[in-house]
Amino acid sequence: MEPVMARKMWRTLEPYHGLIYFAPEAEDEYAALGIIGRDGYFASRAAALGAVPAEVVIATFFNFSPVLVRRAIPSAWRSASPASIVEARLRAVDAALRRTLGEEVVGPGMTRAAELARVAAEACAPGARVLFAAHASLSWPAEPHLVLWHAVSLLREFRGDGHLAVLIDAGLDGLGALVLHAASGEVPRAVLQSTRGWTDAEWAASASHLLQRGIVDGDGQLTTAGAALREHIEARTDALAMAPWQALGDAGCDDLRGLVRPWSRAIVESGTFGVPPAR
Repeated sequence: MEPVMARKMWRTLEPYHGLIYFAPEAEDEYAALGIIGRDGYFASRAAALGAVPAEVVIATFFNFSPVLVRRAIPSAWRSASPASIVEARLRAVDAALRRTLGEEVVGPGMTRAAELARVAAEACAPGARVLFAAHASLSWPAEPHLVLWHAVSLLREFRGDGHLAVLIDAGLDGLGALVLHAASGEVPRAVLQSTRGWTDAEWAASASHLLQRGIVDGDGQLTTAGAALREHIEARTDALAMAPWQALGDAGCDDLRGLVRPWSRAIVESGTFGVPPAR
């Protein structure tokens, strides 16, 4: 099995997890706990870690401005306990999946997909994967569509933790990774910068640093060296994310992708997504 399978699986499964970051059901659930707006993203994704200080969220989320994180953490823990936020998140995704997928949430395909995804998720080792380990400590839901969502969440955080290790090895901090991403043309700078809370001055300073390294040119586009670095990062991320897919095998991976693909497409076509979710 080639490491690129990890990228294929991530791209197919990501919408099924990422729905939680844009669903109005989530905003409503967090607001009912006294956590408003963007603070809900930080609180809900970090809640599995417990009532940690902002510095832990800054480190594990990696590419968000510390200023943005500190607006949400630790004040969110004064509004609601991490356990209650985890419960609210699960209620929100349950409602959002039922809204976007309808009767598919109780179909036989969902049961099979949940079984496959759980096998893959339980093949992931927690060593040095902090966000993955935190979410893996949570109890498994009972219903298949939520088992699938939890498994995909674990697989996503497992890949993400490995990705951060590769970025650090490449000499990139969180903002530098965003500048590199924007330079690739996949996501506009305006989206990455605004959703992660960086100022123009901070962005310009990081771009200048990458210019000096020969990674981007004066127009903020990838150089040949920058394109090679980005592909190296993606390839190494794939390689570090292979354990669950090797455990599932080629046939299991194909089966899971085939089952989830139409659901991911339905989620995207529902109009819930506004911008790509954070990695």
